[in-house]
Amino acid sequence: MGFLRYKQEYHLDDPRATLAHKEIILRKPFLKRVYLDWYSVFKKVADQFPKGKTLEIGSGGGFLKDVIPTVITSDILPLECCELVFSAEEMPFAGGELSAIFMLNVFHHIPKPWMFLNEAQRVLAKGGKVVMIEPANSVFSRFIYRNFHHEPFEPAGEWEIQSSGPLSDSNQALPYIYFQRDKLKFEKEFPQLSIKSITYHTPFRYLLSGGVSMRPLIPSWSFGFFTGMEKLISPLSRQLGMFATIELEKI
Repeated sequence: MGFLRYKQEYHLDDPRATLAHKEIILRKPFLKRVYLDWYSVFKKVADQFPKGKTLEIGSGGGFLKDVIPTVITSDILPLECCELVFSAEEMPFAGGELSAIFMLNVFHHIPKPWMFLNEAQRVLAKGGKVVMIEPANSVFSRFIYRNFHHEPFEPAGEWEIQSSGPLSDSNQALPYIYFQRDKLKFEKEFPQLSIKSITYHTPFRYLLSGGVSMRPLIPSWSFGFFTGMEKLISPLSRQLGMFATIELEKI
């Protein structure tokens, strides 16, 4: 499938790569609609806190600000499209200042996710939420991520990753490790954060869109058809889902 790939002009840790990914998302109608579906999950949570302060971590490649105008955008890279620049391991907010934190494909890039979770406990108000959409650990996703994706997927991995750059290193299985494999350890280490739900979804549409590195495999007008198909097979999401929505709540 190499002939379907876009040319990668910049290294992943180059801010220009993030901006190029954003341009790809916006100009690919099918992929943009996938993102809009994901962002609708964040918006439903944001709407629960009409007067609260909400934050997106890792905003650079997306367009959540268009869907939730009040969200504070941030990234670890210095990008003009983001309001703040900081690491998720050390957030510039006071205790209890935030009502919600949103993350799309970010958690598995954080070298020390436990530091982020400690910070989330600190900066969230009581009842505040972390909502993240991350790679899932299903039978189908393991096959795809291990054979057709450049990022590692190691369900037997540790709680940290060695990082040589903000985006170039990762373990896509980190969400599974923290919130499923080591759930009891998570509950002991972060007693103020409760795992409210983990929902597997999107088995095919992201793949068919080509993501940010491949050309689309289907025309944009077929989005509705494949959305309907995914709803029909939703009982099999635990076996087929490529992504998982994870919701944590500060108690």
